Amino acid sequence: MITIVIAEDQRMLLGALASLLDLEDDMKVVGRAANGEEAIALVEKHQPDVCIMDIEMPAKSGLEAAEELKGKCKVIILTTFARAGYFERAIKAGVSGYLLKDSPSEELASSIRSIMSGRKIYASELMDEAYGGGDNPLTEREKEVLELVADGKNTKEIANELFLTTGTVRNYISVILDKLGVSNRIEAITRFKEKGWFK
Repeated sequence: MITIVIAEDQRMLLGALASLLDLEDDMKVVGRAANGEEAIALVEKHQPDVCIMDIEMPAKSGLEAAEELKGKCKVIILTTFARAGYFERAIKAGVSGYLLKDSPSEELASSIRSIMSGRKIYASELMDEAYGGGDNPLTEREKEVLELVADGKNTKEIANELFLTTGTVRNYISVILDKLGVSNRIEAITRFKEKGWFK
């Protein structure tokens, strides 16, 4: 019997997933969590074979929980977000599967079986994104500048924080806009968020 903990902050979806998996002859849902912190506690308590986890949850995200659960059970990320940045972080956390919520429900059960037999299962859309030039084009310093812009800081505040001149910060910002193919700071932040590149 494959024992499973599910972490999902949308109650209805959590119930539906648990019911679906409980219908499988070889699977049993032993715990349901509404966030990453609860998921970790339930894994410690029940020691399941698999923990299925959403990414964006309150208290602790699925990725943070996956990093903490490394080696304790097999983690499958089940999310609506096909973002390269999230995917890269999930791979680093050692997750066994990264599936999208819009895939057919029977795919989830067969993916769990494959993962239990030692395979890793990643949604094909993510593979295309991750290996199709979806890498973050910004340098560490440019990323730092953009993160401060996203925090609402103006050019002068960024310059003070990073010990740069305001002219240098402006140069960085124009390079960032250019690299991301956008025309202003708001679009740059949006593009960066969509890709899941913010830490």
